[in-house]
Amino acid sequence: MTPMTRILKCNDTLVTATHLVLNGDLNEHGTVYGGKILDLVDGDASVSAMKVTPEVIVTAAMDHVQFLRPFKLRDAMTMESYVTGVGHRSIEVFCKMLAEHLESRQREVAFTAFFTYVIANPESAVAYDVVEGQTAEQKSLVAGYEKRRAARKQLRQSELTVNQALTTKLPWEEK
Repeated sequence: MTPMTRILKCNDTLVTATHLVLNGDLNEHGTVYGGKILDLVDGDASVSAMKVTPEVIVTAAMDHVQFLRPFKLRDAMTMESYVTGVGHRSIEVFCKMLAEHLESRQREVAFTAFFTYVIANPESAVAYDVVEGQTAEQKSLVAGYEKRRAARKQLRQSELTVNQALTTKLPWEEK
């Protein structure tokens, strides 16, 4: 790192939020509906990205999504997110959710995902050069950023062919 390297610490972007699972959160299986979880974490994880820039950001991608354990009635869902990498206009945020059974106090990692947010203004850029982890978990995730970024870029390139084949016609309009 040069003396002019601008360093962003993961802990400076750390966001936590806790949600108590109630009846209205449950699906027909008695567990939290996956879409509810994605809604919660995208909203909360975006705050981590907003701590990097005052610019308007948008969700560009969500990947490595893993539902590891279902959330059940009266569980506490504790979300933790922080920035794990930055590009020119992109910000990668890692998010995990812990499930805590409130009667037994047993905790498990129940959900993980990476989000990519992008600064909406193409004239703006992220004001940091590198991200630095403080905990062992953060250091491990920051170390894997470039590999994940390269894999995303490669996937985007391979998806161009698929995207070009997509149509706006409704199924009954196809001939």
